[in-house]
Amino acid sequence: MSRRILIIGGGVIGLSIARELRLRGGHDVRVIESGTVGREASWAAAGMLAPNAEADEIDSFYRLCSESNSLFPSFAEELCDETGIDIGLDRTGTLELAFDDKRERALRAKRQQQSAASIEVGVLSPAEIGAIEPAVSANVRMGLEYPNDGQVENRKLVDALVRSARRTGVEIIENRSASDVLIESGRAVGVMSDRGRVESDAVVLATGSWTSYIKIGGVKSSLNVKPIRGQMLSVQGPPGLVKHVIYGAGAYLVPRSDGRILVGATVEDVGFEKEVNPVAIESLRQAAIRTVPAIRELEILESWCGLRPFAADGGPILGPINGIENLVAATAHYRNGILLSPITAKLVTEYLLSGVGSEYFQIFSADRFKTANAVAGDKQ
Repeated sequence: MSRRILIIGGGVIGLSIARELRLRGGHDVRVIESGTVGREASWAAAGMLAPNAEADEIDSFYRLCSESNSLFPSFAEELCDETGIDIGLDRTGTLELAFDDKRERALRAKRQQQSAASIEVGVLSPAEIGAIEPAVSANVRMGLEYPNDGQVENRKLVDALVRSARRTGVEIIENRSASDVLIESGRAVGVMSDRGRVESDAVVLATGSWTSYIKIGGVKSSLNVKPIRGQMLSVQGPPGLVKHVIYGAGAYLVPRSDGRILVGATVEDVGFEKEVNPVAIESLRQAAIRTVPAIRELEILESWCGLRPFAADGGPILGPINGIENLVAATAHYRNGILLSPITAKLVTEYLLSGVGSEYFQIFSADRFKTANAVAGDKQ
């Protein structure tokens, strides 16, 4: 029996879920988006796939990110077969570099911890760094190499997901704002939008930074997600000037195959303000120059910002909400929306089709914040 499934939010998370649902079940799937699909955080991202380079500890979040990273080769190949769009999956690897004593000590300690946890990470000398990245500053002290990390071109990923969704029969409804999930007899039955009621048999909240503004059954949502602004820029260089994704001297550099280099990113708690600040952009540019001096001579092509959806502990919110039947959260992916898109789509789809939830739904449930608040209250 076909079910009507409504996804609120048309970023890479919502679009990936829509695609997976259509491929797996052939259900009536609709995506409702307040603006244009894929043009918020998904469009503003850098496309890094760096679960290893960004692993501060080996925990459930790392495992979730690592599992999703392993899905990307097949994810990219399938999307290309479906749409003809190559999303630019690049497995060259990621480098994290130190340019002073303090950073060198931190990276060596990080490497020791990660190696003990069986994360594949290598140590590079300045000579070894120069051999694979000749444009890196001669001031580099050492580096870590993560061969299993990489990147995709996030805007091509958006385009591929939109094309795949439309070709498989997903209905995409743009410029329509949802305000309230409709609840009857303990189950989600649709949403109220600015143009009236939209009925469905299940609802997925893939609403990113706007999650807290969606009411549930007429009541303000307990899903506390806020936007964190990230500003970025890109420069045009010759292809191959930078080959790896590089975490450098105060900024990261993400090279594209056409010679563009993306430089990011600020982390700013400024609400929904999306204005680009020239001072911040110049600070990022100078950080990039400290890493790769040749960037000083390159033209800035573009500067922009996006709003990352952040929950209190930095982890995503996944799974059923408040015990309401057929209401699922897939939000608050913060800096890892691109990376986590295939695993989120897989887990949410499996739950909607079979009713079986992943262990990650327990770990990343919205209820974890209630538990944390209760424990904090007991200690006061």
